[in-house]
Amino acid sequence: MGEKKVILYTKIHCPLCDDAHKLLQKLQQEISFTLESIDIYQDDLLLEKYGLMIPVIEVDGKEIDYGMISESKVKKALTNF
Repeated sequence: MGEKKVILYTKIHCPLCDDAHKLLQKLQQEISFTLESIDIYQDDLLLEKYGLMIPVIEVDGKEIDYGMISESKVKKALTNF
């Protein structure tokens, strides 16, 4: 099985987004996955979809968590446990 792909939907000046990014960087030290950050303000459809939800974490195309990100939810999605 290949490496998991994580997308962090974010925006600038967002403390929760910063926290989510730090959490994902921490998890990358123990679990191998690719991480892509996408600013929802660069895409009108993403802004409409995620405007009040961000940050949103998606693992392999599936939304895992949003807002106050749960480390255990993300870890579970990354390790399939």
